[in-house]
Amino acid sequence: MEQLDMIYEGKAKKVYATDDANVVIVDYKDDATAFNGLKKGTIVGKGAINNRMSNFLMKKLEEAGIPTHLISEIDTNKTYVKKVDIIPLEVIIRNKAAGSFSKRLGIQEGTPLKCSTLEFSYKDDELGDPLINDYMAIAIGAATKEEIDTISKYAFQINDYLKAFFKEIGIELIDFKLEFGKTSDGTIVLADEISPDTCRYWDIETGEHLDKDRFRRDLGDPEGAYKEVFKRLGFGE
Repeated sequence: MEQLDMIYEGKAKKVYATDDANVVIVDYKDDATAFNGLKKGTIVGKGAINNRMSNFLMKKLEEAGIPTHLISEIDTNKTYVKKVDIIPLEVIIRNKAAGSFSKRLGIQEGTPLKCSTLEFSYKDDELGDPLINDYMAIAIGAATKEEIDTISKYAFQINDYLKAFFKEIGIELIDFKLEFGKTSDGTIVLADEISPDTCRYWDIETGEHLDKDRFRRDLGDPEGAYKEVFKRLGFGE
């Protein structure tokens, strides 16, 4: 398929049209942002790591029965994906207290939760992606009840799969963000990415942060953290 004009550029990715109306190309960047774009920088090599890691994990999820936007990897930074209309909800699953959850509720980071939680935030950078509940999402037309039920079911299935998968390579999945979209025939699929940009990964033995918090919180060596997760997935150095 031929790459055509860029149709979107976000904080971490560019999206290009192709000569197939149902297929786009996602090009992952090394740019890093935090705090809704207030902090900006570069994590060298993360574009390639996030691209290949996301594709690897989405293939695994496809095998486990979760539909995704993945078609095929083009090269280290680019991938063919199904063109989708993104549902304007960020879906956040938490297994332990961390980040904004800890700040909002005054719960120490790392505190185990009695059950995994699901949160929605409304995708709007100007508003700071505010938290909303499912009733609000339905009321403003962000999603229907049926769509929210499907998204929630998939999100918990993804959590169960990824928690077990990462535990096998010595990583605890603390929390993560998902995005879903609808294909041209209305099918809901997992979109966006699964990477250290969108997940909190902690080393099971040491508690070391292996994710974007190393950039967000100035913990040092974010490149090393991304490479470590990549290596544990079997991609080598």
